[in-house]
Amino acid sequence: MAFRFLALLTLILGVAASAQAQQPDVSAADRAAIRDVIQSQVEAFRRDDGNAAFGYASPMIQGMFGEANVFMDMVRQGYRPVYRPQTFDFREIVDLHGEVAQKVHVVGPDGRPVTAVYPMTRLPDGSWRINGCYLLAPDEHQA
Repeated sequence: MAFRFLALLTLILGVAASAQAQQPDVSAADRAAIRDVIQSQVEAFRRDDGNAAFGYASPMIQGMFGEANVFMDMVRQGYRPVYRPQTFDFREIVDLHGEVAQKVHVVGPDGRPVTAVYPMTRLPDGSWRINGCYLLAPDEHQA
């Protein structure tokens, strides 16, 4: 499990460091659907409902972790701000290397603000799933 976490962290840091801030062309309905998926996953985290939270992850993320309990362990250990946010405020949708990504201003349980960037993927049925989460310094503090 530690290897998976380190591999994911390496991927996250590499992608997050070179995130693009272009505005993609996303319909209002898709914007609402993306927010609903992310909000639903956060609500599942708050209930400690690992199966529901894991269900909002993309097939790629599900394949990386294999089981809901492994996924939840990773979230508890490495993503406390989104696991137990004090505040969760949706911001703009951006292009992240050709992927639609939702930015969210989060204040974690320790009172520290972060920007969570959620790359999204659209499934063949048209629904959206979360394809990762990158935690960055808040926008106002980024260079």
